[in-house]
Amino acid sequence: MTKFSSESKLKEVRRVWGPAEAEVVKSFLANYGLHCVFLGQANPTSYPIATDGLGEIRIMVAEEDYELAIKLLKDIPE
Repeated sequence: MTKFSSESKLKEVRRVWGPAEAEVVKSFLANYGLHCVFLGQANPTSYPIATDGLGEIRIMVAEEDYELAIKLLKDIPE
């Protein structure tokens, strides 16, 4: 429920293998008022095949929201 600022510390809550899956998780968290950002997103046009984590997207939330996000995501398969 924390808005991000330049002072926000982020924690990873999930890793996914593509933008579609990342958007599903983002929408799910947004339904509970949690904001997230994506890190490590490769351009699919430049890198059409994900190897060695190249297409992996890390979903990050504010440190203050981490525990709630983990609790909400625990029942959703990875």
